[in-house]
Amino acid sequence: MSAGNLKTHVADDVEPGDAVRPGHPVEVSRYTVGARINHWITALSLILLALSGLALFTPSLFFLTGLFGGGQWTRAIHPWIGVVLFFSFAGLFLRFWRANLPAREDGTWLARISDVLRGREERLPEIGKYNAGQKFVFWGMSALIVILIASGVVMWDQYFYPYTSIEQKRVAILVHSIAAVAIICVWIIHVYAAIWVKGTIGAMTRGKVTGGWAWRHHRKWLRELVGTRPGKRPPTPAE
Repeated sequence: MSAGNLKTHVADDVEPGDAVRPGHPVEVSRYTVGARINHWITALSLILLALSGLALFTPSLFFLTGLFGGGQWTRAIHPWIGVVLFFSFAGLFLRFWRANLPAREDGTWLARISDVLRGREERLPEIGKYNAGQKFVFWGMSALIVILIASGVVMWDQYFYPYTSIEQKRVAILVHSIAAVAIICVWIIHVYAAIWVKGTIGAMTRGKVTGGWAWRHHRKWLRELVGTRPGKRPPTPAE
């Protein structure tokens, strides 16, 4: 890799607002206020879409329409929440796509997934701002949201009925349902991982982590922030 490419790659891992703040303990700014608000709007939209979508999907879950004022309101509100999700996630995508580009260490991280699951971080490569699992969630969400929006437009008869055929609507319903189940599964993985790795939820609520957390889980990112190279340890990050 050339020096120019290396510089570009390093810059991709560090985003606006990322910074190390000396103190006891050392704190590392990970997410700006705007990024956190953007994330929670997206998360709330996904939850509301899942609940309203499941309510419309099967009669056994129709009782969930009560959360939205009844069946007719649920049917009317559901696609508009999808519009909010699309624009909100578009904001997240523009913020984070560079830091989620594939990197050489991702393959090693995946090959050592058993060590990941056992918490043997000392056996893993140094990771940038996001590991391969987080990148999977990001790109999986990106693809599935595009599929959900595209198929949802085909199904949205109030505005787009004249532009699609009955056959296209049937295919769209099937694709939409499969993509919805898939994105719920990806969301569950995302939430479980955030709970499993202590400190992750705090990063998205307070916007910062300790230096020790960054050193343990995202050491390459921390090195880039403090401008050190492998073999040279940054200032000792207290937990």
